[in-house]
Amino acid sequence: MRAVCWNGTHDVRIERVPDPEILNPRDAIVRVTLTAICGSDLHLYDGYIPTMKAGDILGHEFMGEIVEIGAGVQNLRKGDRVVVPFNIACGRCYFCTGKMWSCCDNSNPNAWMAETAYGHSPAGLFGYSHMLGGYAGGQAEYVRVPFADTGPLKIHNGMRDEEVLFLSDIFPTGYQAAENCGIREGDTIAVWGCGPVGQFAIRSALMLGAERVFAIDHFPQRLDLARQGHPGQFHEDDRIETINFDEDEVYDHLMSATGGRGPDACIDAVGLESHGTTVDALFDRIKVASLLATDRIHVLRQAARTVRKNGTISIPGVYGGFADKFPIGAIFGKGITIRCGQTHVHNYMQPLLERIEKEEIHPSFIISHRYNLDEAPDAYKNFRYHQNECRKVVLCP
Repeated sequence: MRAVCWNGTHDVRIERVPDPEILNPRDAIVRVTLTAICGSDLHLYDGYIPTMKAGDILGHEFMGEIVEIGAGVQNLRKGDRVVVPFNIACGRCYFCTGKMWSCCDNSNPNAWMAETAYGHSPAGLFGYSHMLGGYAGGQAEYVRVPFADTGPLKIHNGMRDEEVLFLSDIFPTGYQAAENCGIREGDTIAVWGCGPVGQFAIRSALMLGAERVFAIDHFPQRLDLARQGHPGQFHEDDRIETINFDEDEVYDHLMSATGGRGPDACIDAVGLESHGTTVDALFDRIKVASLLATDRIHVLRQAARTVRKNGTISIPGVYGGFADKFPIGAIFGKGITIRCGQTHVHNYMQPLLERIEKEEIHPSFIISHRYNLDEAPDAYKNFRYHQNECRKVVLCP
């Protein structure tokens, strides 16, 4: 079969690889009908995530048709159309039975690697390094899905792939980020990063009752999209205000807009490759270039300085290693709560599917580019270097 394979920093190729096979009675083989490049795939593309190997198949956002199934899977049949969550969960361990799916104890066969770095291992992920399982990803014609009786969500009603694909990751990730803010009616939320996860976090914050949302970025087209507002609406929403950090000082703007109190919660939808022109952002670049740190946390520092006292910082953006100048003083002094982690996707797929079915949101609004699988190397390059125009790429095998 054809698959999108990682071969080093900024080196992605289409290669012929062996077809996947059933290895465990709880496996299924999915013929991929639509897949996507996630913003977090760019961290792999840029070489920031360790334990990748040449030839690894990329992709953790995908859906398709069940074409083969293990004897232990009783809830799916050949021909079923499914969306697959990006994290892999056994459904039976302490964490899975507690609905903490992204912390599954049994789905990472290389748990020792993560334990060495983090103390414990999170769940395995599709197409996201050997430290997180070494599983082949879904940017391919076919993919093996472990624990298929636990994760995939059946799509019954003939909805278009583009409307439901993002239940695999970015819609639940944006929603969980907003939910982690503990939003109450009338709250003000600030969202750093207007990429795909940030866009869904903005819309989810409104769904959950936020009165005002500030969208922060420096790409004009992404800020324009953020202003389109509430799901289903395609005109500017006066509850959403945008800040271009190249033109405006974020802290001053938010203090002025909130009477000096600060937002009730801040969402860091940027993660380890944050940009900025301030002294600390430049310092981060030097530290990472010197191999004295791995993650650039300019956004996290800005959020810690800006959020109101006793407020919350929610982090859906991916961090992978170690950072310098972590703002522990502001976090302690202001009593800030930080909530973060990989998304427990399984908890959100069905309820968010119901919101899509009710047309409360049309997730395909985020797609800017469509490519064939063979064009993946160009798609990665375009997504990486033209983020103003290119906000979300889908690939059709």
